[in-house]
Amino acid sequence: VQLQASGGGLAQTGGSLRLSCKAARSILSVFSSSIKAWYRQAPGKQRELVAQIATDGTTTYGDSVKGRFTISRDNNKKMVYLQMNNLNPEDTGAYYCNLVSSSYNMNVWGQGTQVTVSS
Repeated sequence: VQLQASGGGLAQTGGSLRLSCKAARSILSVFSSSIKAWYRQAPGKQRELVAQIATDGTTTYGDSVKGRFTISRDNNKKMVYLQMNNLNPEDTGAYYCNLVSSSYNMNVWGQGTQVTVSS
């Protein structure tokens, strides 16, 4: 597994969770120069972009999570994070971290971590 996601679990409406994604040694060399993102997929729905952070630190968020979620990365630790606040049941799904490097022609997915928000 080249991207290891963790931090999912069960939360109540209004609660918070922090997801983490660690890059494996095999892709450490491309980590800093890649675009990192979190996607999620709810049962019966297509995978959707939650948040993205570009190489220059510019962030982009899906409309449904703006103002509640924050993506960050630590290039030294080769980690990507997703801080999720004010969760609601519509945030339930499997969350996947993703790394894209056009320079190295790489598109890497993590194995997913489940987030379940109860009402």
